[in-house]
Amino acid sequence: MPTLAELARRLDSGATSARQLLESALERIQDPAGEGARAFIQVSADTARARADEIDRLRASGRPLSPWAGIPVGIKDLFDVEGEITRAGSRILENAPAARKDAPAVARLRHAGFVFVGRTNMTEFAYSGLGLNPHYGTPLNPFDRATGRIPGGSTSGGAVAVTDGMAAASLGTDTGGSCRIPAALTGIVGFKPTAGRVPRDGTIPLSPTLDSVGPLARSVACCATLDAILRDVAPPVPRQEPLAAMKDLRLLLPTTFVLDDMDDNIARAFERAIDELARAGAVIERAPVYEFEVIPDINAKGGLAAAEAYAWHRHYLEQHADRYDPRVAARILKGKEPSAEDIRQMRQTRRRLIESFNATTREWHALIMPTVPLIAPPLSAVALDADYVRLNMLMLRNPALANFLDGCGISLPIHAPGDAPVGLMLIGRQGEDAQLLALAATIEHALGRSADEGERFCS
Repeated sequence: MPTLAELARRLDSGATSARQLLESALERIQDPAGEGARAFIQVSADTARARADEIDRLRASGRPLSPWAGIPVGIKDLFDVEGEITRAGSRILENAPAARKDAPAVARLRHAGFVFVGRTNMTEFAYSGLGLNPHYGTPLNPFDRATGRIPGGSTSGGAVAVTDGMAAASLGTDTGGSCRIPAALTGIVGFKPTAGRVPRDGTIPLSPTLDSVGPLARSVACCATLDAILRDVAPPVPRQEPLAAMKDLRLLLPTTFVLDDMDDNIARAFERAIDELARAGAVIERAPVYEFEVIPDINAKGGLAAAEAYAWHRHYLEQHADRYDPRVAARILKGKEPSAEDIRQMRQTRRRLIESFNATTREWHALIMPTVPLIAPPLSAVALDADYVRLNMLMLRNPALANFLDGCGISLPIHAPGDAPVGLMLIGRQGEDAQLLALAATIEHALGRSADEGERFCS
């Protein structure tokens, strides 16, 4: 499916309609050879058709509409949508009461005219970077379907839906990489904002300290548009911007573990991208990052994510432990280990590290690294629990740094056509989301990956 900007142009010119876009998305979802049955937990075909028809009638009557009115999107099964059950990819909540109102993020997308195709699949309670779900099925990665590879998580269905044209974009969450990991493994763009940038009300939490709400889409410009809508501000204005801006860029490539354990596919694509950016004029410096060295020790007992998840799930685990994905339950139960004093110290140390990181990286515009060190492994590679744990930790290792430091992060596809998807990740400091999006758009264009050729935006 094209970018949001292109779809808006087609809708405005009459080259397509909301109903036509929706039917194309539904056709992809219903394709028995595709992953629609696993990418979506619930498809709202009738409701979506009624909404699309209403938008087409209003547009035909000359009524002023949002340029995005009629574009189909997927909603992660973590968000409240009025009249629907929020399951969070679980069986435990499948009989919970329907939501009485939209989550703010959902309400803002609805107000902008997007058509909700359905609720996308996810790792149960968003607690894994691999994207497996034993309850509703695991949507396989669109790359190398014959092998059957993982999609990445936790926003697994959202990434597959965008990659396979079942939606133009998806609403996701990111606690340790849940937007960026599946984006990297499927070859699209995933953006994680600073945690407080978008309201998280009306979502089932994993870790209130680390959770953030972000989009998955075809391009940086798409993510910037969605980020603005989710913040309830005017989307950035497209403009032309010369590549001379690359000569002013200073990027830090950490030598602290983020390049460890890369497979050959990741290493080749990443080094090729680094070389291209350097030739375009960017200054890329390699240096250790002290704050990164400390984070693994802080998280040794499961970290804040496990502790905060256990606080929310304790009641459910006492009554329904047998209905959880055992691998998810095992991670949540690690949250029993830290004491109240451990948690207090983790939060105190985190605040100190955020201040330190923001100060010591000030001379660079952003940090640059591979999103994850491996291409999407086959589903068979995570059949054993030990392999699942090892690969999950590898997938989460780099993206989770931005969450712990309350920064912003974005993953861009950098693989050559036909190769396995590879993501390049940029990490910005707390609150510098607009700068990071502008930088990502410049880099996307410099690497020849801009979906809207030559388009830039003012933040």
